[in-house]
Parts: sequence; C-alpha cells; structure tokens
Amino acid sequence: MTTVGIIGAGNIGGTLAQGLVDRGYDVVIANSRGPETLSELVAKLGSHARAATAQEAAEAAEWAIVTVPLKALEDVPVDALAGKIVVDTNNYYWERDGRIAELEEGRTTTSEMVQRHLAQSKVVKGFNHIAAGTILTDGTPAGTPGRRALVASSNDPDAVAFMTGLYDQFGFETVDVSPLSESWRAERDRPAYVIPQNAEELKANLARAER
Repeated sequence: MTTVGIIGAGNIGGTLAQGLVDRGYDVVIANSRGPETLSELVAKLGSHARAATAQEAAEAAEWAIVTVPLKALEDVPVDALAGKIVVDTNNYYWERDGRIAELEEGRTTTSEMVQRHLAQSKVVKGFNHIAAGTILTDGTPAGTPGRRALVASSNDPDAVAFMTGLYDQFGFETVDVSPLSESWRAERDRPAYVIPQNAEELKANLARAER
C-alpha cells in the first residue's frame, strides 16, 4: 500500500488526506503545530492515517503533498524528499505571505520557488485552482461529457504523468501547462482560478491569462 506524506493540514491537506484514504492509500500528515494537534483529524480519517512531524511525514512518504503557506516554505524538509514526486498546491497570497518581489515582477512562480527549495525532488503543481470543498464532490468517471479539468505543471514529464493518473483517480481530466515557469497561468486572479471548467474551457482560460 502506498504511503503519502502530507505536509500541511489545512483545508486542502485535510481534504486530500480523506480522498487518499478513501482510495486505499496510507497517509502520514503533519502541520506546523505538532502531531498532537491532529488527533481529531486522524481519528476521522481512520486507521490508514497517522499524525507526525513534517520530517517524519517526508521520510515516510513514497510521494508527498506540500500544502503550506508560501511563507512557511523554508520549513519543509529537503533531504527526506529528495528523489520523490512532490505535489505543490500553493498559491501566492501577499496578504498572508508578505510581498515577494520576484513573484510580483513575474520573475518566478510559486512552484518554481518550491522546486528551488526542493532541488532534488520532482515538483508538480496540482490541486491549486480548485476549492477544497469540491475536490471530493466534482470528480466524475473518465469519459463523462464535460468532465472537470485541472492543471498539472512540472519540469519533469514523469511527474506530469503521475499527476495525470492521480487526477483521474479523483475524477478529473488533466491539462498540462508545463514547465513550472508557466504554472502562474492557473493561479489566483487568473481566468482559470477556482471555477469549474472542462479541458477545452481550461485551455482557453489559461491562454487568456495575463501577468
């Protein structure tokens, strides 16, 4: 059984933990406040989930999800995630993260910042432009007309292929907007952000995005 490390236990982290447990994964989840603060969540998730420190979650992971505020990126373990696929769900919220000039000037993207921090990992952008409350409700079987689509973006083709398979398990089509330097197209305040859309609509919204 595959073990997934989830670093970040907010709305997205908790929702993905539930979805993964429901799909037969083991989950090791961490937050910034310590494993003891996650007892209620892991009790709800059941026997295939346990709380841990971020370091322990990274070490246990066969692949990982990093879903922390951008301002907390430096706290994400590096060595324990080396060689692993890491799904990055982040978006830049200056109100929360503080002003970051290289993002505001279009010189990098949030996922490129994650990849720079996790230099030996295969970072792939995923689940960043869907509201947490619809991750477990909007998915439909493959072949469903108008099936909702989500973006994957990575500098590594294997990571995109992995994300495509994961999205399919959750009931979503994939639109590849690689490399990571293009991932800004699906972030906050752009046409593709949060709204339900099929693959063709998503491609059109990505193309309309302006920096």
